[in-house]
Amino acid sequence: MLRRLTLRDFVIVTSLEVDLGGGFTALTGETGAGKSILIDALQLALGSRGDAGVVREGAARADITAEFEPSAQLATLLAPWLEEAGFDGLEAGAPLLLRRVVDSQGKSRAWINGSPATVTQLRELGEHLVDIHGQHAWQSLTRADSVRALVDAQAGVDHAALQQAWAARREAQRRLDEARSKQADLDRERERLQWQIAELDKLNPQADEWDELNTEHQRLSHGQAILDGARLALDVVSEADDSADSLTARAIAALEEVAGVEPNLGNALEALRGAQAQLQDAAHSLNSALHHTELDPDRLAELDNRMSAWMSLARRYRRPAPELPALLQGWKAELAELDAAADLEALERDAQQAHQVWLDVAKTVSKQRAQAAPAMAQAVSEAMQDLGMAGGRFEVSLLKQDEPQAYGLENIEFLVAGHAGSTPRPLGKVASGGELSRLALAIAVTTSQRADEAAQVGTLIFDEIDSGVGGAVADTVGQLMQRLGRERQVMAVTHLAQVAACAHQHLVVSKALNHGQTTSDIREVQATERVHEVARMLGGAVTDTSRAHAKVMLDSATAHDAQAAASDAAANKAKRKKEAA
Repeated sequence: MLRRLTLRDFVIVTSLEVDLGGGFTALTGETGAGKSILIDALQLALGSRGDAGVVREGAARADITAEFEPSAQLATLLAPWLEEAGFDGLEAGAPLLLRRVVDSQGKSRAWINGSPATVTQLRELGEHLVDIHGQHAWQSLTRADSVRALVDAQAGVDHAALQQAWAARREAQRRLDEARSKQADLDRERERLQWQIAELDKLNPQADEWDELNTEHQRLSHGQAILDGARLALDVVSEADDSADSLTARAIAALEEVAGVEPNLGNALEALRGAQAQLQDAAHSLNSALHHTELDPDRLAELDNRMSAWMSLARRYRRPAPELPALLQGWKAELAELDAAADLEALERDAQQAHQVWLDVAKTVSKQRAQAAPAMAQAVSEAMQDLGMAGGRFEVSLLKQDEPQAYGLENIEFLVAGHAGSTPRPLGKVASGGELSRLALAIAVTTSQRADEAAQVGTLIFDEIDSGVGGAVADTVGQLMQRLGRERQVMAVTHLAQVAACAHQHLVVSKALNHGQTTSDIREVQATERVHEVARMLGGAVTDTSRAHAKVMLDSATAHDAQAAASDAAANKAKRKKEAA
């Protein structure tokens, strides 16, 4: 549940911290006092769109923090999402903090548990925490997407599976349609690739072959020069009469005769001996080169022809010669893709298979909707009786579609009969403004109760959804919200004294002029202050009579709540006993 909401420089709020309890909380105040400011701030913290207009005039930024106390069940549900998104997990009893800052330029920043977050992440998390029904909630009841969302939430529809199957079906059909429309172009492209591949296949270029061809060609084309150079070097080094080797041998012999007499010549002698050894090694290498170097004009011609063919193809396709092997493999891969794209039979099989997968999921969704629709219709019809629409009937109509749709095999429409004996017709065509408001309230309360059973959102907010309601119906609205408050946290911005009297916590919004600026404040009222506020809401001047009336309303609501709570406890005890048996 929402435990605390902190506002800094938001619209006309300078600084405000509101502590909230469980149960049903009513927010009231004079017309124009800004009763919805708290809701607007909370929506901003939950990822709604924000701009510079939310910043109090003269301030640098608006800062909103919402502190939630998630139930153990909700904490378990949120743990994988928080971990995947990179946020700190929720320890037992630890709060969940959502913060949003919007500066005077309209730039926004967000945090979750102190770590930077995106607005989208705030919105995703907020969907698990708060459900807000605005004063114009009835308008969504005439929109097909909103109606489907309400029914599907009650039915437990897995939209992710449906959307995934639809996306796969659409993609498979797109590939098939594209292949059919481009069949002639594909055939021409295949012929072009086949001709090019055949031409390169004749050459059959191998990876790294171009470098090897160049190396061998260089060696063969310079074979005679290599032989001449090696022969001349061998003669100079060792085979001529005055070769370097023979001259070095004479120098060594001359020094050996006198080295014993003059020790200083020892170093020179060793150097000459080392030089002689190197000359002999060089001679050995030169001999080896002469024996292994051959003149092969046939192989050289063969290399010339292959390299010429290689270069010709490289110029034709405007690629560097070393890239021909990769070019050939790329063309073969393209041809394989075109062959697959041109295989209409395979594409038709894929499209049919994808359609069947989607159809199976859609049929499951249809079954869920068909099971949920009557129960929802009955629950809303029962709520209508308590909301001044005695004899009225609500129906959830499933309309089969001629063509497959992303949302399934049927559309959904709400039908209503305002009184006994009338035929249910589309909601927007038969209901008046007041009836639409009451229907929205009936649907909101009903779906919220059923959602609570499925352990969904923990905080439910009604923002002046009781507009246009009065009299005995207002008493019923207050009792409905009071009943919801015994099961979950409920907040309602209301102008009805009957509704406010049923609240477990009562917050009053006021507006004042301070230092030339209009500011808004919210405070909790109890005892005498609360009696005064309820009396004010009854209309006219606050008198002893209106105070007495207000006190009776408050006492009656408290007694009704206690009695209903005792009844619920007894019913739950009996249910548990029956289940245990």
